This record gives sequence, structure tokens and C-alpha cells, in this order.
Amino acid sequence: MIRLRDALRGLGVVLLLTATAGAQTPAAPAQGRGAPPPAPSNLQVLPKDMPREQLLQTMQAFTQALGVQCVYCHVQANGRFDMASDEKTTKKTARQMLVLAREINEKLPSVTGKPADAMTHVGCVTCHRGVAIPKPLVQLLNETVSTKGLDAAVTEYHDLRTRYYGSMAYDFTENGLIAMAQAALGANHADNALAWLKVNLEFFPKSSRTYQTMSQAHQRLNDKDAAVKDLEKAVELDPNNGQAKQQLQQLKGV
Repeated sequence: MIRLRDALRGLGVVLLLTATAGAQTPAAPAQGRGAPPPAPSNLQVLPKDMPREQLLQTMQAFTQALGVQCVYCHVQANGRFDMASDEKTTKKTARQMLVLAREINEKLPSVTGKPADAMTHVGCVTCHRGVAIPKPLVQLLNETVSTKGLDAAVTEYHDLRTRYYGSMAYDFTENGLIAMAQAALGANHADNALAWLKVNLEFFPKSSRTYQTMSQAHQRLNDKDAAVKDLEKAVELDPNNGQAKQQLQQLKGV
């Protein structure tokens, strides 16, 4: 059995942050000067005898992995936290995620055929990567397109890039919006695909693959001239892009 310490290292799933929040909060004033803070209570998944310092470090790891604060899972009233309260659903979910992560880590050796000490354990950051609800970028933007429209989704992309660029939260490489454009093409929304690819060129003006995908969108719109120019630009930017060269020859009928 994998030790609980190892399991905690891999709290890598959804709302594990719950317990987290509270741990960072100063304890309630002690009864009497110099008295130690009260011991944590209502620990149901974490060891009941876990040292306070270790508990705080565990909670801090949760908040960092999910990009949240203590109040996300813990009840706050009059400027103080009730750490023992189970009122918030996020805290209840966090406990279940802790158990799930533990079970996954316990099963990994038998599933992979590797010894426990050679395993890469599941952890909060495995899925969350700094966001509370770890949806992939394409899914997140597509949901916004469906509910609020393309312009709102483009604005959301810029906002997310401003907030999270440089982190592991979302794919802000050229591949991210190329995938978004390909998803739009798959849904027969060539205009939307072109819009996403134009946004991509704002950040990756020398992306051969972006122009190559633009060619596909223009072909869907029956604009052969534009499609040819896209592929010519793709080859110009990357002479080693053999696929773009082949597509260009086919389009020109060479």
C-alpha cells in the first residue's frame, strides 16, 4: 500500500483544495497568552494526528495547485474561518477527491507494472495546473462560443492569456488555437476557424501551420486563390513543411 504521504503528494484531481484554504488562515486567538493554537478538528481523510505545520503545508499546496484561497472551501464569518464546518460543497468534494487520488496512486504500480518508488504519482496539479475547474482551452472557448458568441470567446482568450501565460494552466502555444480552428472546421464553421487563426497570427506571425490550416478554411469557403496564397506563405515560412508543399501542388494541379 502506498503511504498516505505519497497519496497526498498526488492529490491531483478536482477540488482538492478544500482543506487547503483553511490551513493558511491564522488560528483563532488562543485562550491565554502564549497558549498554543487549538488542534485541528474534523479531519476525516487526512490523518487526525497530522502535525499542524505539515497540515498547513498540505493546505498551501492545495491552494497553489488550484489557484484558490481558503474561502473556496471553508466558511468565513466576521473575518474568521470555521475550519471544522462541512457546510460548503467544495470541501465535501475535496475529501472525495483526496480518496480518489489515494486509490489511483495505490493502483498505479499494479497497472503499470512498476514498483511504487518508481511511480509518478497523481497530484492536484496533475489536472488543475493552477485553475479550480481544469477544462482544456478548446473546451472552455467552445463553451463560450456556444453561449455568448465568437467575439466573447476571443475576448476570453485574450483575458486568459494575460492572466495565465507562462503557467501550466492552458496551452498558449501556437497549437492551442490551431486546435480551436480545427474543431471549428470539424463543425463546419470555417469563418470561426479563420477568426481563431488570425488571432493566432497576432502571437505567432511566423507559424507555418497556422497558414496551412487557414488554407483549409479558405477551401471550405471555396476561395481557392486565398487557399493557394496561404500555402505559399506556409512553405515560405517553413521550407521543410513537406505536407504544405504537397497540398500546394495538389491545389495548383501541378
